[in-house]
Amino acid sequence: QVQLVESGGGLVQAGGSLRLSCAPSGRTFSSYAMGWFRQAPGKEREFVAAINWSGGTTYYVDSVKGRFTISRENAKNVVYLQMNSLKPEDTAVYYCRAHLDYSAIPTTMNGYWGQGTQVTVSS
Repeated sequence: QVQLVESGGGLVQAGGSLRLSCAPSGRTFSSYAMGWFRQAPGKEREFVAAINWSGGTTYYVDSVKGRFTISRENAKNVVYLQMNSLKPEDTAVYYCRAHLDYSAIPTTMNGYWGQGTQVTVSS
C-alpha cells in the first residue's frame, strides 16, 4: 500500500505563493507517476498537474500553466506543487495522487490518494 501525506496548505492573499508537499510511504515511490488534484466546495475534484516517475515529463491543466510547477525529489521521497500568483479561484482542498501509469493521472480517478490539504486564497 502507498500512503500519501500532503502538507503546506494555508491562507494566502491573492498574488501570493505556497508550496505543497506530498510524502508517500509504504512502497517504492520512484516507480510511480504523481499528480495533484483539487476540489473546491460544491465542485467536482479536478486534475491540476502530473509528473512522471523520473520528473522529466509534466502536464498541467490550462488554468494553472505558468503559475504552478510540479516537481519531485525521488531521493527524498517527496513531490511538490509550487503555486505562484495565486487567485481566489485556486481556493480548494488539494490532493496528492500516485499511479503507476503517467497517462492515467489526468484521465482517471483510481490509484492512491492522500487526505488533502486546504488552500485558501483571499482577495
